[in-house]
Amino acid sequence: MRVPSNRAPSRSAVDSASSALAVLTVSLGTAGLSAAAARPGLLAEVDQHAAAVRDSLGGDRRPLTASALAGYAEGVRDAAREHGWQPPARSADWSEPDWLLTRLLAVCALARSLDTRPGPLPTP
Repeated sequence: MRVPSNRAPSRSAVDSASSALAVLTVSLGTAGLSAAAARPGLLAEVDQHAAAVRDSLGGDRRPLTASALAGYAEGVRDAAREHGWQPPARSADWSEPDWLLTRLLAVCALARSLDTRPGPLPTP
């Protein structure tokens, strides 16, 4: 789901992106982020991937959004599928995850950080 950078995403686009990120979090993120919390090496890899994702989405110039993260994850998965990758049929092995799983886990970590940012202040 790509949103042109010159337009604000519609409410349905934001809902769709949030839904896509929620599905990714359920399928990979929850278990993967728990594993990363227990494995410092994996956590470091996820942090490096998160920085790369943030850089590729221009996160230093504009705030990351659910739409941008969902579109990025979709693009990564689509490219991987074109090269024969299949998502894990069962829970992923987080002892030595491949590049793709680590990258998608980084997207989940970034999405989680969106949920913890304070919202806008109410107008008086």
